[in-house]
Amino acid sequence: MSDAGEHEEVVVGIDPARDWRLPLAWAVDEAGRRRLSLRLVVAVPPQHDTPRSIALHQAASEALGEAAAWSRERHPEVDAVVDLVEGFPAPAIGRLSGQARMIVLGSRHLSRTSEFLSAGSLVVPVSAQAQCPVVVVGDAEHVTQQPPYLVVGIDGSESSKAALAVAFGEADLRRAKLRAVSVWQPPLFLLHDEEAALQGQRRMLSETTAGWSQEYPDVVLTHEVLTGHPVEELAGAAEHALAVVVGRRGKGGYTGMRLGSVVHGLLHRAHCPVITVPAG
Repeated sequence: MSDAGEHEEVVVGIDPARDWRLPLAWAVDEAGRRRLSLRLVVAVPPQHDTPRSIALHQAASEALGEAAAWSRERHPEVDAVVDLVEGFPAPAIGRLSGQARMIVLGSRHLSRTSEFLSAGSLVVPVSAQAQCPVVVVGDAEHVTQQPPYLVVGIDGSESSKAALAVAFGEADLRRAKLRAVSVWQPPLFLLHDEEAALQGQRRMLSETTAGWSQEYPDVVLTHEVLTGHPVEELAGAAEHALAVVVGRRGKGGYTGMRLGSVVHGLLHRAHCPVITVPAG
């Protein structure tokens, strides 16, 4: 992650209609580890003098107040500010990514169709357009797994290299192991020797991770090349992980259609927090 001075806060989206404690716990713990401030955000449509609009703003304000009190009780040393912004939630929160170290969101566990059609959907569009890493917390961290570990998906792309940098930083902060995983999906018609293809994957994985252990000597790194569908294999590898970290290619669009099938699949399949990292 960037250590630029202006990126000094973790942004967490608070959903007044859902239980916000899991994503907020992840966000405030992360802010505490990194000694960053915390911004709690609710985005609502512009206020009008109608009962529904007034009720929405009141519920948003109450949720922010309750969430801020809860975060201070969990980590009194973390400076938490609240931000009630007007506008559609996804673009409003996405705009904050330019100044944030990371954005943390909760997951409603919507189906893919519901995710695209839901007016309040945040996960796909924010993950697709954010300029900083986005963490989607659908379930609690598996902190009872010993030793704790994170998984990072590696395919040799620039975005997976960015994901690797984030993954090493997270593993170092949490004193966790890091499993670098590459998944080879056999083509319908294999034109070359399978072992040669797997050897190429192992070589790519070794080259991509080279040098990082010198920068993070306390992080135990392992390499794994798995065979199968990338979403299923990465989700399986991360079943008991603190988080799975993956890169996102391109800038994406509001609908998230260019988010990428693997990232999109993990957001719906993984049972641990998913950290999506933009390239560059």
